[in-house]
Amino acid sequence: MTSVRLLKTSPEESFVQPAHSMASTVSPVPQPVLSPPVSPAGVWPPLDFALGALACCAACIFTNPLEVVKTRLQLQGELRARGSYQRHYRGVLQALWVVGRTDGLRGLQKGLSVGLIYQGVMNGVRLGSYSYCEAFGFTSFHGGSLLSGAGAGALGAFIASPAYLVKTHLQAQTVATIAVGHQHNHLGVLDAFLTIYRREGLTGLWRGVNGAVPRVMVGSAVQLATFASAKDWVTHFRWFSPNSWLTALIAAMISGVAVAVTMTPFDVISTRLYNQPVDESHRGRLYRGFSDCMLKVCRAEGLLGLYKGMGPVFLRLAPHTVLSMLFWDLMRQHAMKNNQDQELTKTSCHDRLD
Repeated sequence: MTSVRLLKTSPEESFVQPAHSMASTVSPVPQPVLSPPVSPAGVWPPLDFALGALACCAACIFTNPLEVVKTRLQLQGELRARGSYQRHYRGVLQALWVVGRTDGLRGLQKGLSVGLIYQGVMNGVRLGSYSYCEAFGFTSFHGGSLLSGAGAGALGAFIASPAYLVKTHLQAQTVATIAVGHQHNHLGVLDAFLTIYRREGLTGLWRGVNGAVPRVMVGSAVQLATFASAKDWVTHFRWFSPNSWLTALIAAMISGVAVAVTMTPFDVISTRLYNQPVDESHRGRLYRGFSDCMLKVCRAEGLLGLYKGMGPVFLRLAPHTVLSMLFWDLMRQHAMKNNQDQELTKTSCHDRLD
């Protein structure tokens, strides 16, 4: 059975193997499902939590302008037939120009602070949980990587949902001349959290989570499974060294394409659910839930309405996946090398004492 673990190779495979030898990714002895990790080169899961959060926050800084544009394109022409509304945004580059010209360069980084909170919490939980699934051997079974990625993504999306809610509100917010979707008119991140809490209570901060969980489940499952499989595939053909950053880069590029294609409809629905206004009973004025939103979008805007903003979704998700998975992979390798060095130091000291 070929393992789809990202970096759980033995110390000999990772750092001592001759260049002409093919790196094996086959687990010689399947570990029991509920046994603790035994590889000294493995990354401590709590450390993986922090590494995952840091990697995705670093990627977010570069891709946030595309997130702003994606949100605007997905809200443009909400529940209106094509051609019946004014199009302020006509594509990725034009939308970036319009936002930059109207809102200034700071407008292209709207919601960055809360976006970093979201990326740190959601992806820290997601990648950290996935690391635990690796450590306990779940990902070594058929379909285990896919299921582990989906479960880890659902947990991360639920915990970080309030941050995504506020991020969507702030990124949709702009001057009236280019506004799309409902305008919540928050004064800032803290004001947004407090306003939502005072108006809708604690549960109001999790409004729209029914769209976020399937969105991240699909994206996380596809991203983690395809990244791991692509990395095994690239390693198998020996194009680069098993621990080369080019191996991780190519795997992340393949993963980014897969995520963008499968995730866009869920992304549109999630954005609509998060940004819709609410009535006095704290219920959405436009959509009752995930399936209701999907049906209304298809009826009013056609099936292609679910793929609004596909351009920036791909342009954002692909580099974000490349950067986050590459950063995560490189930091894990560094952590594993440190673990190995410490093990060698302990062994050397022990031998000297003997």
